[in-house]
Parts: sequence; structure tokens; C-alpha cells
Amino acid sequence: MSFEQILPERQLKELQKSVLDFMHTQGYTESAAVFARESGNEGFVADPTDRHHNLLAKKWTSVIRLQKKIMELESKLSKLQEEAPLSLRRPSSVTEWLPRPPARTKLAQHRSPITRVRFHPQYTVLATASEDMTVKLWDSESGDFERTVKGHTKAVQDVAFDSKGSIMVTCSADLTLRVWDIAADYKCVRTLHGHDHCVSAVCFLGADRLASASRDRTIKIWDLATGYCVKTLVGHAEWVRSVDVTPDSRLLCTASNDQSVRLWDPATGECKADMRGHSNVVETARFAPPNTYTCLRRLAGLPQPPATAADANAPGQFVISGSRDKTLCLWDTASAQLLHTFIGHDDWVRDFVFHPSGKTIISVSDDKTMRVWDLATGRCSKTIEASQHFTTCIDFSTVSPLVATGSVDTEVSLWACR
Repeated sequence: MSFEQILPERQLKELQKSVLDFMHTQGYTESAAVFARESGNEGFVADPTDRHHNLLAKKWTSVIRLQKKIMELESKLSKLQEEAPLSLRRPSSVTEWLPRPPARTKLAQHRSPITRVRFHPQYTVLATASEDMTVKLWDSESGDFERTVKGHTKAVQDVAFDSKGSIMVTCSADLTLRVWDIAADYKCVRTLHGHDHCVSAVCFLGADRLASASRDRTIKIWDLATGYCVKTLVGHAEWVRSVDVTPDSRLLCTASNDQSVRLWDPATGECKADMRGHSNVVETARFAPPNTYTCLRRLAGLPQPPATAADANAPGQFVISGSRDKTLCLWDTASAQLLHTFIGHDDWVRDFVFHPSGKTIISVSDDKTMRVWDLATGRCSKTIEASQHFTTCIDFSTVSPLVATGSVDTEVSLWACR
């Protein structure tokens, strides 16, 4: 096949002149004269200022570079095609949704340690709170930074979303809680004053109330519409670190520096149980969701109630707590008895989250690890190096299979689950 059939006339002339320039540059004058005559380019004069000068050499170098790039891209494509069946496969059930190292994304915008990570209940949004006085919002799927929410004047300690995902509440060492209207571009619509010291934790108590825990040793119940404190719960002897509520809002559980976990009736303010067994500060305590009960009863050696029993899955039957004594503890709320101790971390247990399957929990610690615990056996089934420094907090997204962890090193890590 001739060049006339491959190249248009203009490109053919360009190639011929580039070849002639190359021949003259290399001193092939006789060959250049013959080629000029045969190609119809008699009178061609090589000129260093002409655009054909060294054009052939430049094009050849570009071709070599492109060939190398193509080989690299082909290699990457081959690797992606091998991984595609795993990355594209959605788990057949949430029991497969466990974090896999390495971290998929590192989010690095904060300037101080991360205190809380919290996924939005309906959208692919992640809120991260920090000692730098801000809350940052991210697209959890892409890892793209979206905005910074400012207003607090000291470290932000906790973040909570309402069940509809229309309101975000934060609490801070500046003694206040702030209510943010998500639909109004995260505008602060109310600031709640009443605590006398750092506000450590906050959670929604139904749709129209909040519960907060503070270093002032109290738990306060707030009316969301008015911003007024409607009840103060007193009983802990030291800093109250965390607060959690049952889905029916009938019970609260709190964790404290006084080494206790307490149960409260938010309607009356009565302390229903004082559970002791930890030997150091209790950092966090949470009610176990009903889908964990089968595993927890098996772990504790308790009988399984008939499936038809009215209270078989009543909320608030078990609590799990994490402590600076390096352990997590399982409690029976009816008897206030310690049922099991999860042992494995080498430093303070800072936070944990229940897996949606109801079969595992995932905890993080100052030992820099994230550990997966089998609730039926109490054994640690997986240990993942989570950060380069103390790992402070964790959350699990039910919108997409992702786990987020925060660290003292100011970074947030996103972990893909499969």
C-alpha cells in the first residue's frame, strides 16, 4: 500500500520535507538529492528556522514515549480487569461487609486530632469533628471535601444526625451544643447553653429532644424546638464521656471517668442501674441492637427465648462498653451483671461500632488498630493497622459499605468493605 493511500496530500508533503531535513542534517546529501527529485521536492533547502527542522526526530521520540505509555496503561488495565470481579461484586449479605486494608482514601484537611466521624443516615456524606474547632463534610464515595462548618470556639467533641438526616447537632468544649439546619446550607439555627464544662457527647432522644453528656458530671435533656434544658440527670461522680439511647427513647446509657456504666430513665431522671467492672475510665457505652441478641445470648450462655416471646427483641437488653483498661465489656441491663469481657487491645479502647449483620463489632484503640470481634465467640477475628497514631473514633455507613476511622494524627481513613 503506497503512502498516497495512507496519508492525505498535505501530510505526505510534511513527511517528505521532514525526511529531507533529516537527511541534510545528517549529511546524506546525495541521498537527499535523489529523494528530493523522486518526491517532487527539488529546490528544498534545509533551514534551522523552518518548522520541518528536526520534526522527524521529535515525532520519533514522541512515538517511543507513547508506546511506553500504552504499555503502562495496558498493564494497569489488565490488573483492573483482574480486580474488577471483586471490586464490582456487591456482598450478598451484610455479613461480608468487613473493612479490608489498605485504607481506600485518606482525608487530610483538619489541623488537630479527630474526635468523631459520623456518616449521614441517608446520603453519602461523612461529617468529621476535630479539636481544630470545626466540622468538615466530605463525599464519602469520592473522598472529595465539600465544606467546613464553623461556629464553635473550642474543640468539637461529637456530631449527631437526626434519623431523617435533616438536622446535625454538635457539642464542644466551649460548653455549648449547636443545631445546624442541613437544608439551609448548614446554617446554625440554635445554640444550647446550660452545661458548666466541656460537652463530651450528644445523641437524639426521639425526633424532638436531645441528650448530652458533660465533664460537669451531668446528662442533660434538651427540647430541640426551644433549645431549653428540660431535665438534668445527676449521679456520676466524674466526667461523663458518652451517652446513647434506645430506639424507643425509653432508656439512656452513659459512660464515665468514674469507671461506671449507668442506665437512666430519661422520663423521670432515675438511675436504673450502676454497672461496674472496668478498672479505668470508660470511654464509651452503647446499647446493642436487637439483631445482636442471638449472638450475645450464645456468648453469655443465656437461653434463647421463644421466637414468639413478646419481649424477645425488646430494645435495651444489652450494653457494650469500651474502656481505658484496654477491654470491652458486655452487660445485661436487667440484672446489671457483667456477662463477658473482650480482651485483645494493647491500649485504651476509644470507640466501637456495631456491624449491621448483628454478628460482629469493630473497635478502635490507642494501640493504632481496628479490631473485628465475633459476638458469638467473643474472639477477635481480624486486626487491622488503622493509623500511625492513636485511633480515636469509628463509624460504619449503611448507605454504602464503608468504615471511617479518625486519628490523633489529624487524618480520617475510609475503608472499603467487601
